[in-house]
Amino acid sequence: MTTPADAPARALLRSATRHSAARTAALCLVSTAATGAGLLLPLALGRTLDLLLTGAPATRWVLYCAGLVLSLALLDACQSVLVGTVDARTTAWLRGRLTRHVLAVGPRATARFGSGDLVARLVGNAAQAGTAPAARAALVAAFAGPVGGIVALALIDPWLAAVFLAGAPVLALLLRAFARDTSRCATRYQQEQGRIAAALAEAVDGHRTIAAAGTADRETARILRPLPELSRAGHLMWRVQGRAAARAIAVAPLLQLGVVAVAGVLLARHRLTVGEVLAASRYAVLATGVGMLVAQLAGVARARAAAGRLGEVVTEPAPAYGGRRLPPGPGRLELRGVSFRRGGHTVLDGVDLVVPGGTTLALVGRSGTGKSLLAALAGRLADPDDGEVLLDGVPLGELTHDELRRAVAYAFERPVLLGRTVEDAIGLSLPAPSPALVRQAARTARAEDFVSRLPKGYATSLTDAPRSGGESQRLGLARAFAHSGRLLILDDALSSLDTVTEARIAEALADAGSSATRLLIAHRAVTAARADAVAWLDGGRVRAVGRHEELWGITAYRETFGAEPVTEEVSS
Repeated sequence: MTTPADAPARALLRSATRHSAARTAALCLVSTAATGAGLLLPLALGRTLDLLLTGAPATRWVLYCAGLVLSLALLDACQSVLVGTVDARTTAWLRGRLTRHVLAVGPRATARFGSGDLVARLVGNAAQAGTAPAARAALVAAFAGPVGGIVALALIDPWLAAVFLAGAPVLALLLRAFARDTSRCATRYQQEQGRIAAALAEAVDGHRTIAAAGTADRETARILRPLPELSRAGHLMWRVQGRAAARAIAVAPLLQLGVVAVAGVLLARHRLTVGEVLAASRYAVLATGVGMLVAQLAGVARARAAAGRLGEVVTEPAPAYGGRRLPPGPGRLELRGVSFRRGGHTVLDGVDLVVPGGTTLALVGRSGTGKSLLAALAGRLADPDDGEVLLDGVPLGELTHDELRRAVAYAFERPVLLGRTVEDAIGLSLPAPSPALVRQAARTARAEDFVSRLPKGYATSLTDAPRSGGESQRLGLARAFAHSGRLLILDDALSSLDTVTEARIAEALADAGSSATRLLIAHRAVTAARADAVAWLDGGRVRAVGRHEELWGITAYRETFGAEPVTEEVSS
């Protein structure tokens, strides 16, 4: 049964194989050469035995046998090195490819799969899928052994090959059923692993809540709840492999016995020599080759199942970018008829909004009214279902990726600080960060005081820089301020700051003379009051736009800040 992820999974494996094409081809050649040497060895042993039994000189054939044994050892060593190299290169390529895709997709990837499951796919499943090229190359050699064995039996005497081929279809059907069942079991096993990883990631993110609630035992049980199902899937996978091996092994000795019996009859009739009987017995073993085939088929099935899970990630489309650049302009932001639906629920409905260039607009509304979503749409961290967003008259979807990211800067409520040092974290989005620019941004965000108290100042490693929520938020603001774009979006980025620090940052931004347009989410009345205008969101729509003091007379507007209602109300 095929799934929508099968085609992307196959394409992904093809690309991964091309990445290590030379090494994979070398592995295929080495494996085939080892199989060829293994096929020549019974012939050489049989010929040597015949010469020894007749008293003829056999030194040359003994040397041939020794050379074949040495060649097998060297080829086996080369095969081990190549398998490890191809697996490592393919896994690294898959992880890089999937990581870039996940980062390009953005929040939709974590919303669909969950961060824990994504990590499980990018780490565990990528490593398993990375074995596919080497497993397929080895599978070619694994099939070459039985085919070569049958051909060798036919060359010794056609009756030997006929006896073997009479029972070969049964063996082929068993192996085909095994490959199908193993792939299904492996997929189920990997899905359960992903569930456990997702639950663990949630618990790690919420460790303070768990500690405060005293629910560590309950969370442990929740994380490990899929463990019995994982165990059942694992046991089923090994049972399938065990049953297939047992059935195949039950058939294989009968085929070998039939070949040896016919060879004995032919020997008695002087149609075969003793050495040829020895060679035929060895070729019968190679022709059945069950153990190697089962192992290789199991490896390929597990790799395909893992690739299927990676294919599901690839099917999540990444945003497409255009080829336009922004014209000179002040950073005018415009939303035209923007709607966004989530899970069948309309979060934003036909929003029309204009933010004049160089001004500050505060977004105000109750929780769940779509403020953060609108902020995400404004900088194209998400795309609307209907309508469009324009910056200086250009739809965001028509801009190149680099042009868009140069024009828009973000600061978030809970910033993730990336980089090795504090200076790296602040200068993250700069192509060539300068110490002076980093320090100026830190001063604007009122972060310089606590950074200067760190052991090595701006050169302090992030892991050695203990900080409060407010200090992390100031570093996130500094990172945004260092980005000299046209549009600055503060997605609840002031929520952890005290009112004095918030006021100083607002004053510093005004004094710096920045021409960037600012869009900020405001939960405090004092924050909204500092903005040039306020957009009041209610019920997925913009209910009103105006100065804070103009809107303050509306009871419902005051209540968004938790203010007490008054008797008089000014209409909007």
